[in-house]
Formats: sequence, structure tokens, C-alpha cells
Amino acid sequence: MEPNHTKSSDSYAADISSIREAQVRIKPFAQQTPVLTSDTLDSIARRKLYFKCECFQKGGAFKFRGACNAIFSLDDNQATKGVVTHSSGNHVAALSLAAKLRGIPAYIVIPKDAPKCKVANVKRYGGHVIFSEPSMQSREDTANKVLQDTGAVLIPSSNDWRIISGQGTISLEFLEQASEIDTLIVPISGGGMISGVALAAKAINPAIRILAAEPMGANDAFQSKSNGRITKLSEVNTIADGLRAFLGDLTWPIVRDLVDDIIVVDDKEIIQAMKLCYEVLKIAVKPSGAIGLAAVLSDGFQKNPVYSECNHIGIVLSGGNVDLGVLWNSFDK
Repeated sequence: MEPNHTKSSDSYAADISSIREAQVRIKPFAQQTPVLTSDTLDSIARRKLYFKCECFQKGGAFKFRGACNAIFSLDDNQATKGVVTHSSGNHVAALSLAAKLRGIPAYIVIPKDAPKCKVANVKRYGGHVIFSEPSMQSREDTANKVLQDTGAVLIPSSNDWRIISGQGTISLEFLEQASEIDTLIVPISGGGMISGVALAAKAINPAIRILAAEPMGANDAFQSKSNGRITKLSEVNTIADGLRAFLGDLTWPIVRDLVDDIIVVDDKEIIQAMKLCYEVLKIAVKPSGAIGLAAVLSDGFQKNPVYSECNHIGIVLSGGNVDLGVLWNSFDK
């Protein structure tokens, strides 16, 4: 099965049927993550907030859902040759873990400057690490060489119907756990998660509002929505290292049509939200995982009358793989 082809009968790469199929496929392996609430954060936000804790997912992030669905969608002939991907994010660890569960090799191309904790996670799950230069061109060239050498199947981190369908299972769980939700706020980068979430949520409740949260220093999705076409940035600069990818040809049409708005926040707002997650919710969340809370607390949301009817807000805390080396080192001094 070649990646990046359209599966659904509509104009999108996935649909509610493929998402429900994914839910059945990954159920034996993926966690149903909990939903937390906080009176303290409700009072700060002046709304009722519901936090979907994907930081408690296997691999420490939502990415396991899509990776697991992709791995177990392969037929036996494809699977025996293994899978390959390139990323500096949580997708690489998720794919390594899913491949380990199926008993097939995972060839993981990682830039040399990737966080040490993410490299360690890949190795812990049995992935074969191949380092590349930090540039996207080097990552793609290295992955293509691995593909030629091994015959493995490429599994992109976002722009793939199997990934989108797997991430959409978040909505199926979330709206069952908290059916009163009228708005979902989801981080956006390559668009795999928000595409799946939007497709499933809008199918369940067409009136639900889907908002994306994006860092100011990597606001390509915001610019893409404004320009009406995929817009890539020549440079990105944000603490949210998991939100530096660009939309693809499969995720863009879904974001264009089903995401109601994109809220852009700066790094200081992200850090403050991350701090609140630690101090109030008592959970470890990385910057890109905390951006949904940052969006709700931002002036752009709080002072915009368009959002006055957003009273029950579901926020996806997308992951918790934080490199805590600096913190532990401070204890040793």
C-alpha cells in the first residue's frame, strides 16, 4: 500500500468509517486516555475545560494512535520488509513501538540535533536509528536511501490516510467521555491529528467548533488559511519543537474546510500554559502539548466575541515527552 493516497469516497483522505475501523484496529494496543478537569483552570479561563491527556498514551503522545493504525493496516507481505520514516518528533518513537508490537523492523531517520530523549525512546522501542543532517532535504534523501536498500514501507508522520484515521480516534473517545463539549482545541503542525479529530467530531456533531492552536514562530497553517493555499515558511522559531512541520496535500483540504479558526500564541504564553499543567493538573506536558490551554487563555480568544458561546471546551494535551535533563541536573548541583 503506497502512502499518501486517498481512501475515502469523498474529497478527503479519511472519513468517519475509516476512523471507526482504526478504533477497532488499535483497541488491543492503544490506551483510552483519561479526561481531566480543574475548577482552578475553569475559573481562570471562565469556561468549563476538559483535558484529553494524550501524554498518558503509549509512547507518551497521541502519535501512537496513527502509527499503530498504519502498522496494523499493512498486509503481511508489506510488513515483513518493515517501515521507514523521518521525523524529529514523537512519530518516530510511536512507529518504533507499533512496529515492535507487530514484530517488524522500523528504520528511523532522525536529524542529528533531535532531543536526546526522543532518540532514546526510539532505541528503547527497538527502532533502527539512522542519523541525518538537520535539513528536511537530508532527512528525505536519507529516508529514500533506506527505502531503496530495504524495500520498507514509508509511513509519514501526518500526511497519510492511515495516520489521519488513527488520530481521529481521539474524537471518538473524547466526545463519549465528555459529550457536552461544544468546542475542541487541537495543536496544529503537519495536520494529521487535527484532520482526524475534525473529521470524526464533525461527523458526530456537525455544530461542534474545531479550533487549531499554533505558535507565532511557526504559523504556516494560519497563513495557509488566510491565503487559501498551503503556505510554507522559510524559517520557523518556536519552543514548541513538535509544531514545526507544514501541512500536506491530504491534511490541507481538511484543515481548509473543517477547522473553523486558528489561534496563534507566542512562546511566553505556551510556557505559562505548560507551567499551569505542571502546577495545577500535576502532569508533565511538553510545549506543543500545552498550546491548546495557551490558546484558551490568550487575549485572542478571551477578548474575541466570536468565541463567547464556546462554553465547554475540550483541549487535547497532545504529549508529555519533555527532555527533563536540565531539571535533573539542577538537583545535582
